[in-house]
Amino acid sequence: MPESSRVAFLGLGVMGGPMAGHLAKAGHHVTVFNRTHSKAEHWAKAHSQSHVAVAGSPARAAENADLVFACVGNDQDLRNATVGPEGAFSTMKKGAVFIDHTTASAEIARELGAAADKKGLGFLDAPVSGGQAGAVNGTLTVMVGGHPAHFDAAKPVAMAFSKAFTRVGPHGSGQLAKMVNQICVAGVVQSLAEGIAFGQKAGLDMKLVLEIISKGAAQSWQMENRGQTMVDDQFNFGFTVDWMRKDLGLCLEEAKKHGAVLPTTAVIDQFYGDLQRMGGQRWDTSSLIKRLR
Repeated sequence: MPESSRVAFLGLGVMGGPMAGHLAKAGHHVTVFNRTHSKAEHWAKAHSQSHVAVAGSPARAAENADLVFACVGNDQDLRNATVGPEGAFSTMKKGAVFIDHTTASAEIARELGAAADKKGLGFLDAPVSGGQAGAVNGTLTVMVGGHPAHFDAAKPVAMAFSKAFTRVGPHGSGQLAKMVNQICVAGVVQSLAEGIAFGQKAGLDMKLVLEIISKGAAQSWQMENRGQTMVDDQFNFGFTVDWMRKDLGLCLEEAKKHGAVLPTTAVIDQFYGDLQRMGGQRWDTSSLIKRLR
């Protein structure tokens, strides 16, 4: 891939906006699309020193692009952005690669991978981990499913917003790896919530305790990045309860297909349902502790 590529980015939310920004700052020619057009215009204005443009549809954005990145909401949003009436697959040139950073189902990844193959296009399911901070700082971890040649074409450009961009297998493998990630995250957050709630009720200075135990075997990304804010009752850090319920729903549905048993994940999914009923749909995922107070 040349040093400067023509790329498109579909979806400029809390993750996609910063990711597209890193591509622009890296010197690529970036055409963006967002369903709320004013958000795309605002993004372009903020990156006016770079080679950027705004398109009115995924199809228009994808014209002449070497790589088309996307970070949208769910399976149907992704289907609309690719094979819908104004989807990117209708205008992408032969050999171009679509890189999907949405957390979606493995089924849709396989479906779109097959559709891309028939059109002579590339498709990678490439969900990310690292949250909003990772997107802003350009330090996302990306789990990728798809053909090796398409992966090799995308990686040099995607490293503009990634600290790791790793192929784990064929179409669908990236989404399955992200499900493993979310299963693990849910368990860690619930345990951290229980530990903090217990310590507070026992009268401990939990900020001090977290500082101590974060240097030992209990250390985790969640403890380092969310422990202190959980003590302070702050829950406005990007990845929301609604999105986590969507992700855990994907995990539980996929588990049924494989005969996998996820008892802890199923319970924590219901705990997030409790938070939704408490009005916490837009709280971040560390708000599990609010059930315990």
